Formats: sequence, structure tokens, C-alpha cells
Amino acid sequence: MGNWSELLTEQRNPASARLDEVTTSEMLAIINREDALVAGAVAAQLDSIARAVDLVANQLSLGGRLIYLGAGTSGRLGILDASECPPTFSTDPEMVQGLIAGGPQAVFTAVEGAEDEEEGAIAPLTRLALHANDVVMGIAASGVTSFVLGGLAHAKSTGCPTIFFTCNPSSTADVAADIAIAPEVGPEVITGSTRMKAGTATKLVLNMLSTGTMVKLGKTYENLMIDLQPTNSKLRDRTLRIFCALTDADEHTATARLVTAGSLKLALVMELCAVDLNQARDLLAAHGDSVKRVINREMTNE
Repeated sequence: MGNWSELLTEQRNPASARLDEVTTSEMLAIINREDALVAGAVAAQLDSIARAVDLVANQLSLGGRLIYLGAGTSGRLGILDASECPPTFSTDPEMVQGLIAGGPQAVFTAVEGAEDEEEGAIAPLTRLALHANDVVMGIAASGVTSFVLGGLAHAKSTGCPTIFFTCNPSSTADVAADIAIAPEVGPEVITGSTRMKAGTATKLVLNMLSTGTMVKLGKTYENLMIDLQPTNSKLRDRTLRIFCALTDADEHTATARLVTAGSLKLALVMELCAVDLNQARDLLAAHGDSVKRVINREMTNE
């Protein structure tokens, strides 16, 4: 890196120059006004995010994985997004993974200097045995994090497609990634504190990426999560309510059907297509594990 002072993420924000002189309410209003700019910056990147969703959905449908790379807040947000996929969408924990500079301990305690190791991501990526169906997404708010850039270069050398996320758009010219997502959120309220607006932009984009991917993979029906893991009382209740909403079944019938099927997706196919458990399994397998495709195909064949 040449001159850190030239990075957009390192600039002073004139809107917060008197942050330590105003009242608490005024301070929070400044932070809130700056936060309100983030959604617009992300909206300007929707075309790139859509390309990323289509890429990731295609790769995962081929048996690939999505690997997030990041340091500090960026790494933690990648791990957060990855960890929420299995309970929400019943994905294999290996399908979406997050790697952070400094290793797992860096999730809870800062590991200083780890982000500067250009070859730091190579060993964990090598252990994952990357292949052409995987996707590696580097997350670097500043756009110059050596751990991320080195990891992206390594992923590209294996033939693996790559996505680069940054809040410093000028850095995309120096990074060879298949897709760049670069919302321009502007200087932070606290100069250089990219856990703030840049972190919010990161969370918004990762939410879009993983959610959009799972919708395209048939993990939802309309806007209902039909592939969730009912591992607690709230999720068991949600599973029951979703089944009743989509089938008009009463609670007793719904409970019995869910017990027999062992999963909400199978139960829905059994009920809506009037088939037994084995037939429901076959129908889902024949239609990419998508309940919507099964229902549409069955209705067309009537």
C-alpha cells in the first residue's frame, strides 16, 4: 500500500467534526444521519450484487461452497453470515464458511498484524482444497487488506471464481476479481472506524447475497423459510404455522403430517400433491429440491 491517507475510509467526515462537543442526542443524530446514507450506497451496487447472487447460486447448485475471507469486523461478519445459514436454510455447515485473519480466536479477540500477512489465507484455503465450483469472496472495507488480497489471488490461481467487496471503490482497479461490489459509504463518523458505516454496508450485502442465493436454491416458498431446522420452540411453532398457512390444514393434521415427513418440505409436498413420503422424496429430487417447482409441475400435469 502506498499512502493510507488517500483511502476514502481514512478520510475525516466534516459532518462529525464536532462529535465530542455536542449533546448526546445531537451525537446520535449525526450517527443516524450517516447510517441512513448506507442503504443508498448499497442500492447503487444492486447490479453487481445480483451478478454475485447468480454466480454463487450456480456454483452451490454444482456442489460448490461459498468461502468468505476477511479481517477484523469484515471477517467476523463473514463468519456470522455463514453461521446463520444452517439453522435458517438447513445447509450443510461446509456450504458457506468464513475465514478470518488470525484464525478462530480472532472472532473474539483482536489478533494484531494478522491482516497484514499476504500469505495468511493460503494455508486455510489449501486445507479446504478449493475447486472450480467454489466461490471465494474477499471482504475488505479499506480494499487493501493483505490477508484478503492474497487469499483472493490464491483462489483465482486454483480456477475458483472470486468476488471482492470493499467500501473504497478506487481499490477495485487493483484487484483481479470476477465481480466487485463497492458501495461508496463515505468517511466514517469516527475516522477510519469501518465497523460503523462500512460494517453496516457489509452486513446488508452479505444478507442479500446469502438470502438471494438460498431463495434461488429453493430454500423458501414465497417469502416463507421452508427449509429451516426446528431446533427450538419458536422454530417448531413457525414450522407448524407455515405448514398450516400453505395448506389450510388444521393444527392436528399439520402436526401429524410433520411428524410423518420429518421435514417441512417433504410434508408440504405430501399434502399439496397428495403423495406418500417416498413419492415426495422422489418429486423433490427430480425438481432440484424445490417445493415451488414440484407444485408448479404437478399443477401443469393435472
